[in-house]
Amino acid sequence: MPIKPLFSHGPVPGYRLFFCVLLAGVLMFVDQRFTRMEDIRAQMTMVVAPIQWVVSVPSDLLNWGALALSDQQALVDENRRLREQILTLSHRGQRLANLTAENAELRALLKAGKRRDIPFITAELLSLDNDPFSHQMVVDRGHRNGAYVGQPVIDASGLVGQVTAVSAYSSRVLLLADASHALPVQVNRNGLRFIVQGSGRYGSVNVLHVPDTADIREGDLLTTSGLAGRFPPGYPVARVTNVYHDPGQPFAQVTAEPSAQLQRSRHFLLLFPPTREAFEDAIWGDTMDIAAEALHAAERIGLPQGDVHEEVR
Repeated sequence: MPIKPLFSHGPVPGYRLFFCVLLAGVLMFVDQRFTRMEDIRAQMTMVVAPIQWVVSVPSDLLNWGALALSDQQALVDENRRLREQILTLSHRGQRLANLTAENAELRALLKAGKRRDIPFITAELLSLDNDPFSHQMVVDRGHRNGAYVGQPVIDASGLVGQVTAVSAYSSRVLLLADASHALPVQVNRNGLRFIVQGSGRYGSVNVLHVPDTADIREGDLLTTSGLAGRFPPGYPVARVTNVYHDPGQPFAQVTAEPSAQLQRSRHFLLLFPPTREAFEDAIWGDTMDIAAEALHAAERIGLPQGDVHEEVR
């Protein structure tokens, strides 16, 4: 006798497939047209967060076990390397303190605005995206810790990427190497500004629209320019590895290697740069201070204040 099917009642499989395809299409349309789905996705991510923590437990246990089972000689060697690193960083810190004081004095002479410290919070890697065509990761900080969409993320070596989705306890970060990620940079040597876009590979990024006559060389450091107000200026992004000049073409082909350790870093910093409104208020405040000093100087030497107002404007 034929085997009795487990599910003897229910819709025909063809109708099930049609219903699933229709439901998927409706969800994609709603996700594209309405922002309400972002909140729903964030709430659903809260359900996945405990699973991500459980998945990260084996790697944490392996790291702890490797440290516990390390022999004494390995610990002695690691301690020696760390002491040498501390000594090197201490030497650099002493020089940096001198340069910082000199820079503050020069900015005071030029009546330039003070550079503000950027607050941050630490974050740790929870998981990586398994999609080979997408370079994203999940960290263990959410909107309860102050994380927000568009927040810059760095590691000990340079810029990693930016936050693209936030839930209560975790955030999704789009890495610098992703093909959909781009940001404005400048050459640290001469200040030339370009756009860096991910190439889809961890080890390289593309520098777009570089004129064939531009002064850019192999080994140049590319840093964030601060344009558009998303990333604060001065953070390392990549180092130029190849500059190819194609005869007859107006633009050179330039590739660079990311400064951040995208495939090895586990600990990151989420930065809180000042908003554009706060930055404009600071500039306006500095301008008003300069205008007030100009008016006082005009009063001391007897110049008409109307002329001074015109010069300030």
